[in-house]
Amino acid sequence: MTAGKFKWAGVAATAIILGLAPFWMKYVGSPFWIDVISEILIWSLLAASVNLLLGYVGLLSFGQALYFGFGMYGVAIGITQFGLGLWPALLLGILASGLMSAIAGAFAVRLSWHYFAIITVVFSLIFYFAAMSAKTITGGDDGLSFSTPVLWKAAGLTLSNKTTQFYFIYTICLLCYAAMAFLAASPLGMRFIAVRDNEKRASLIGINVYLTRWIAFVLAGLLAGTGGALFALFGRYASASYMFYHVSGEAVVWAIVGGLGTLMGPVVGTALLILFREIVSGYWDNYLIAVGVLVILVVMLAPRGIVGTFDGLLNRAKPNESAPEDVIEALSEMERSQ
Repeated sequence: MTAGKFKWAGVAATAIILGLAPFWMKYVGSPFWIDVISEILIWSLLAASVNLLLGYVGLLSFGQALYFGFGMYGVAIGITQFGLGLWPALLLGILASGLMSAIAGAFAVRLSWHYFAIITVVFSLIFYFAAMSAKTITGGDDGLSFSTPVLWKAAGLTLSNKTTQFYFIYTICLLCYAAMAFLAASPLGMRFIAVRDNEKRASLIGINVYLTRWIAFVLAGLLAGTGGALFALFGRYASASYMFYHVSGEAVVWAIVGGLGTLMGPVVGTALLILFREIVSGYWDNYLIAVGVLVILVVMLAPRGIVGTFDGLLNRAKPNESAPEDVIEALSEMERSQ
């Protein structure tokens, strides 16, 4: 089995194991852990949005919580103010985050390095304080709560059922990661990597660097917004506190620990740190110290992240497998052939 096939077999096995979680969890843990797995899947989408920008395009964003919050409030306001059902409210949340990321990205992607990181924090803080001030709309610190929406009335499916809720979240997250896998293997994904590796060479072969970065920014915002919309439905609640930049900082840590530029890195990093936090917090009040130590150890021992290090070891174990072409050279060939 080649390294590539081995990786995809691992991805498929992980998806199957997670998909069967409500069944095997009955024998190895309490129903509480089903909610923890659902939460991991949701937060992994926020980490995936960071991974898309930093791992594939080379842009470090500390403002992804802004689009997560827009996704949350899109759902909450859609249900409480407009009387929308679950699916229209979910769509409203995702579209709201996409629109916000399109506007912010038009300004942010003109910058790079620490200037880009700073402007993403600025956008996040502006709308965080705006949401905290507009209590009549957002609820401020108290947030907005809403009743459980019906998933499918004819079949009697509702998110109040933990198993139904889990599969609702699992299915949407699975679709998001499938789209990410398709994107990474597409010509657009190759353009992302070309811009990340060398934007000057990328521009010389005809790639519009600004447009490529803007598309990545919008897609990352949609990913974060989808996670926020799911989180609102998961907790029946939306709060401005989730728009603060420290939430984005956590997502950056999850993405780095899991492995930047990998498909499963956000899931692995988010799962490791959230599960570790849940377990240690039951025994030690100062559990965040232990979480910090774990992050430091992972970064020191596996600088490319857990999945990235595993990929490196797997490729090294397959020395006869042909190495992929340089991305920019491959794109040059594509441009010449057209």
